[in-house]
Amino acid sequence: MIEQAPKFSKRDLENNFKLYLDIYSSDLLKSINNEYLYWDKVKYKSKEYKPEELWGAVKFSRLSKQLLVTFGNYNFNYVITDNIQKSLHQFDLNIGGNLGSNIGIGDTDKEKFLISSIMEEAISSSQMEGAATTRKKAKEMLQKELKPTNKSDQMILNNYITIQHISQHKNEDLTPENLLYIHSLISKNTLDNSDDEGRFRTNDDIYVVNHSTSELIHQPPGFEEIPKLLYDFCKFFNEDTSDFIHPIIKGIIIHFMIGWIHPFSDGNGRTARTLFYWYMLKRGYWLTEYLSISRIIKDTKTQYEKAYLYTENDENDLTYFITYHIKTMEKAFEALKEYITRKQKEVIQSTKFLKIPNINERQAQIIKLLHDDSDRVLNAREIENRFNTSNFTARSDLKGLVELGFIEIIQVNKIKQNFIKSSRFEDILKKYKL
Repeated sequence: MIEQAPKFSKRDLENNFKLYLDIYSSDLLKSINNEYLYWDKVKYKSKEYKPEELWGAVKFSRLSKQLLVTFGNYNFNYVITDNIQKSLHQFDLNIGGNLGSNIGIGDTDKEKFLISSIMEEAISSSQMEGAATTRKKAKEMLQKELKPTNKSDQMILNNYITIQHISQHKNEDLTPENLLYIHSLISKNTLDNSDDEGRFRTNDDIYVVNHSTSELIHQPPGFEEIPKLLYDFCKFFNEDTSDFIHPIIKGIIIHFMIGWIHPFSDGNGRTARTLFYWYMLKRGYWLTEYLSISRIIKDTKTQYEKAYLYTENDENDLTYFITYHIKTMEKAFEALKEYITRKQKEVIQSTKFLKIPNINERQAQIIKLLHDDSDRVLNAREIENRFNTSNFTARSDLKGLVELGFIEIIQVNKIKQNFIKSSRFEDILKKYKL
């Protein structure tokens, strides 16, 4: 559990205010606020001042810049630090606009490079909630459109379908009804009680606990408060507030509030991350669809949970969660750039196979795929999803490679066919000096 911060008397506040004036422009205070540290770390930051006095000065500095948002009968606050402002500027430059200015690829190459990154988000978001599977196995299921064989597979498929649904309906307003529909998509066949799919909780028999210690870490508002809270939540999602809130900050608050309200018996985390993506796409940050934020959160889950706890423990100060979330977005964007660079190299490497007569670019990439992974088993559905092309085109590409001798057909049943690397594959490449 998170250590409680000191409470102050009126006399304490007067002394702390004096210290705040002394260190107002100091590097110490700037560092504490840019990292947005909580009491459990602030108390070790200086030997020159008493920990309680330093914390009091830090609180004064934050209160002077505090902005407020309200949901139901609950007030929340946040501060826009220098680091947050700097990050928001970079996001405005890089995750909106057009592809060429962001990550160095043309609009016509969008699907070629980015289609798989949506799968990454679906997989990671599910793994965070307990889906036990490998990334390779999960991607194969999605690419080949295989039926899920267990709860883990179902969670991943649900997330993938939900992200696609959000992308297609990104400009719609949020209502309690379509929030329920999103939950039904994301929780299908994964809850202990199937009646809870697409249904707000109807009791308070729900607790957010630390599973390793069994300690209660969050008691959500009562179920009877959910209608009012969600009315304010949908209004916050759909309308501009009288005081401007940067869309990315607003999206992060939306993420936080679903976790805090906990309107469903299960699946709140997956729903919260989905609504963040929805809001970002709605506000024009199209590249967010391809940022696997859940993959970063999964790798830093302790910090993710602490960001919630710090907010609750420090008078609903959302800045802890905002600061954490922005860091995950920065890491996700860097990971996306690395992914694009890797995909570009793969395409460049596959161009040598274009020297083969009557080979198109997709077929060249298929040949490279089999060249790098001799045991790979392909089917038309996987090719269709991998290259975002029609089933007819995928089958034509594979048929062409069969005729050229690069792949062989494995008949699964009367209708279904799989394709594997042919025994003549290497000899044909040698013929073309490849």
